[in-house]
Amino acid sequence: MLSVTLVSVPETGSARVPTRAELGVWRSFLRAHARLTRVLEAELIAEQRLSLAAYDVLVQLAEAPQYRLRMTELADAVLLSRSGVTRLVDRLERAGLVLRERADGDGRGVVAVLTSQGLGRLRVASGTHLAGVVRHFAETFDHGELEAFGRTCDRLGAADEP
Repeated sequence: MLSVTLVSVPETGSARVPTRAELGVWRSFLRAHARLTRVLEAELIAEQRLSLAAYDVLVQLAEAPQYRLRMTELADAVLLSRSGVTRLVDRLERAGLVLRERADGDGRGVVAVLTSQGLGRLRVASGTHLAGVVRHFAETFDHGELEAFGRTCDRLGAADEP
């Protein structure tokens, strides 16, 4: 069995490779993330016929000023490619949950706008999603663990910011 800790690091890479313990924690984090997103998405689809990505788009628009975001900002907010967001917004637009408009003062810019139907759908779907977040995530921690995990995630999330 080949250990990945024995694989040489390319010259452009880090000066060290992760330890077995670090790799174990990394893989555990990836498994937990994958499991949680699968479970939350399955519940949203079963109960609301809405994917987790679609729910995220509706949330981002609901939290934006005037319920609108440029498509590029939306892609950054939901961590999808621009083409992925375009296809998803196409589907949401056909369902009447989102519409597209030209950006004010910019003939080339396009904004996605949450419709009243989209806001209503989000309100209903939020019950399913937030109950799942509590059941599958929040209730697995005690208060101190949750705070520590939040600080860790904040630090990890800020690592790529300038």
